[in-house]
Amino acid sequence: MEPLVKRMYPRGKYQHKHVQFGIRRLQHALRMDKHHLVIYLILLWTIGTFPSTLTAQAQVKQNILLILVDDLRPSIRAFGDQFAVTPNIDQLAQTAHVFERAYANQAVCVASRYNLLLGARSTSTGLYDFGRAFRDYYPEAVTLPEYFKQKGYYTGAIGKVFHVGHNTYNDTASWTVPHEYDLVVEYADKTQLGTTREEALFANIPWSDANKLKKGAAWECLDVPDEVYADGRVAQKTVLRLDELKKRNQPFFLAVGFARPHLPFSVPKKYWDMYDPAQIPMPEVTENPKGSPPFANKRDGEIAQYRGIPGAAESDPFPDSITRKLIHGYYAGVSYVDVQIGKILQKLEETGLDKNTIVVLWGDHGYLLGEMGMWTKHVNHELANRIPLIMHVPGSHRPLRSKELIETVDIFPTLVDLCGFTLRPLQQPLDGMSFSSYIKGARKAPRKFVYHCYPRDGRLGLAIRDDRYRLVAWQTLSGKGPVKYELYDYQNDNVERENIWSSDHPAFLKLKRMLNEQPPAAPIRPESKTRQLK
Repeated sequence: MEPLVKRMYPRGKYQHKHVQFGIRRLQHALRMDKHHLVIYLILLWTIGTFPSTLTAQAQVKQNILLILVDDLRPSIRAFGDQFAVTPNIDQLAQTAHVFERAYANQAVCVASRYNLLLGARSTSTGLYDFGRAFRDYYPEAVTLPEYFKQKGYYTGAIGKVFHVGHNTYNDTASWTVPHEYDLVVEYADKTQLGTTREEALFANIPWSDANKLKKGAAWECLDVPDEVYADGRVAQKTVLRLDELKKRNQPFFLAVGFARPHLPFSVPKKYWDMYDPAQIPMPEVTENPKGSPPFANKRDGEIAQYRGIPGAAESDPFPDSITRKLIHGYYAGVSYVDVQIGKILQKLEETGLDKNTIVVLWGDHGYLLGEMGMWTKHVNHELANRIPLIMHVPGSHRPLRSKELIETVDIFPTLVDLCGFTLRPLQQPLDGMSFSSYIKGARKAPRKFVYHCYPRDGRLGLAIRDDRYRLVAWQTLSGKGPVKYELYDYQNDNVERENIWSSDHPAFLKLKRMLNEQPPAAPIRPESKTRQLK
């Protein structure tokens, strides 16, 4: 038996005292007759020492470092984007599980973060929009960090974790210590006096008042230090926090949220200089998908809230000069965040905390950069919903690149399982599936499809995506009227070019059966009248 354990624990880890203790117990147990062995195992289970004594790793609780990046699509070299300059994320990916087909459950900041932190889809909770405090509807809900807090973990948050802004607030019950929030929209150029529209909305100034304010610039390129902007400060605070956590005799769950590459693209000049403007990848398709219903697509919206951006009535698509500048700013933001993540991962290694810390890198939803003439998110299309997801699990000798389908809601139960806990029913619905057995070596992941949604123009679009096709069923919020369908084939492209739906298409029939098996979508919750504390 000992040679077998040596293979399980390379580099001499089998000599750890807990492993040796487990070996002795098993050797003792195997000398018993069957009747006494059963009694012995029941006794071990009762006193809580079986089977944790079999591994040293189980004796040391796993920490969790959850890195959230706003508006980050897989514009990362580790995900195949050769234009991106992302060496730190690429290095993390070399020793981690890289999920190349991970998806948000809704392509908007507030809902996608509820999906992550509650483990529940928007279609289950009815929390599709800003201004809905989840505790108004699930007062006894247990969030992902709160779950670990209840298990004795220190839980902390730095930067953007819960969406704060647009009449939406932080959840204080999730954290052991107060959340260190920082800005999402900011400018280093202080010659432009006064609060801009988007700054006001993120400061929870009412929409009616914010809409009276001037628009801010869509980008800023100044020769300033990283810490002039929020993400540099967030990285700096996180490095200091890791030093503090090293001194604590307590496992931790630390959530770190970065704002870029969210608009405005306020990024230090050195990150803009990483890219040649002449080499910026421009969108090939700038028109709506052929045969798609008009309400499924978007123009204007978030991008039009910034100064210098033309409305669709004025220019559709944008002039190449503006398109090129916006894409340049987006990639500069990605590289800026990559460097900040590198600072944190370096400190994690310097403190030795990397040896028992699960690192999760998650983009809250995808992003459109002029494809089909669309910008940002807020649609059911592929690029707005596909996200980067990387999970580094200490002791895992099976890093992989996976094309298995996974949803944001799956992260909650997966982390619970990886840390050795059992997730029991909570007040909020739990829609996630644990991928822990897949990460540990199972051949297949549990999902055959992903399910997401988006409400637009008085309709709710419900989307089922398998390994090749996506079906979107659009129904009115009242439930009356005919259902409109979109069906897209992604065998050759990630950009929707043509809606190929027909009532007898085999992919439609297959995906419609899957969609019909889902619970009815919850109606949109009314806006909260309460205000949570930041």
